[in-house]
Amino acid sequence: MDHKTVEEYVLSMPNSRLDYPFGEDVAVYKVGEKMFALIPENKKPINISLKCDPKLSEVLREKYESVMEGYHLNKKHWNTIVLSGQLSWEEVQALIRHSYDLVAGIDEPVPDVS
Repeated sequence: MDHKTVEEYVLSMPNSRLDYPFGEDVAVYKVGEKMFALIPENKKPINISLKCDPKLSEVLREKYESVMEGYHLNKKHWNTIVLSGQLSWEEVQALIRHSYDLVAGIDEPVPDVS
């Protein structure tokens, strides 16, 4: 996965937009005024931080070494995922949608990536 592919998918969420409130090193993706994804620029492999249901966060962190507590974020509600291939692109897309849904207030079922 490359940054462009991930960014295009993140920005395909309805009313999503790109912002740089923390400086040019971190791309922040928002719906309304709320963040739902963060991607550090020029980092390889790509890392993405996503909001996540706390129970799902625990499952993901136990199952995948590439999923860890959100970097500089609320550890209960955010994960940072290293896009190293441990999770499939489809699983990453499901987690991006899950984060977007949580922030946008859309009541969708928790994705099954376990």
